Amino acid sequence: MSKAYRARRTALYVPASNARALEKARTLDADVVILDLEDAVAAEDKARARATAAAMRHELAPREAVVRVNSAATEWHDADMAAMAQARPDAILLPKISGPEDIEAAKAKCGGVPLWAMIETPRAVFNALAIADAGADCLIFGVNDLVSTMVGRHRTDRANLHAAMSLTVLAARAAGITALDGVHNDLDDMTGFAKACAESRDFGFDGKSVIHPSQIAPAKAAFSPSLEEVAYARRVLAAFAAQPGASVVTLDRRMLEALDAQSARRTLARAGL
Repeated sequence: MSKAYRARRTALYVPASNARALEKARTLDADVVILDLEDAVAAEDKARARATAAAMRHELAPREAVVRVNSAATEWHDADMAAMAQARPDAILLPKISGPEDIEAAKAKCGGVPLWAMIETPRAVFNALAIADAGADCLIFGVNDLVSTMVGRHRTDRANLHAAMSLTVLAARAAGITALDGVHNDLDDMTGFAKACAESRDFGFDGKSVIHPSQIAPAKAAFSPSLEEVAYARRVLAAFAAQPGASVVTLDRRMLEALDAQSARRTLARAGL
């Protein structure tokens, strides 16, 4: 099964300079915790945040610990990469990238730590597949930076982002990796957040980036299969297991092919099973 189907329904951003938020993150039911060294950390706190993220890497299990470093254009990038190559989080998240050359450059600095990529610039949108093929293990759609560089405005229906959302998902699917949707900024708009989760699930994203603990449960529910879907997936796999080597089986008077077994495995993975 492709590595794209690891359960990453929720990815919580936590500023690595915020001690209280970091302590809280240890108790939250997010699949991924992104320790942020970039946008959420002031310049004077960069070094302290870097050291904290490196030290915390092993304290978040079973959650995946991902560190978003500062971009290659900044003075902090090389120190971030060197520290994370030594600390070895589950992944390093690269912001503000443009194309596959950014992944290649990061490979030389990451010490073999998996690389994730923010798709948050116009060039990154058009180069999404090349970025994935260059070795990114996950694409994260960056809403705020992309709208800003588009010189656009945030819309509740995100109609102005649909093309970029589709390109991000299609690139991830072509490369067999994970695609995560961007953040929802209005913490008081839980109705709008639920709609955004449903929309991104319909687009094919594997999960949602979140910025507050209150967003974790609804996002996890939106990207998790129902009990009925899980039960059916298990029956599909049982049907194939009962007929080893069969390319086609029958279940409930329906013909099932190998792609149905693949879909069933994906369903269980989405449920974290």
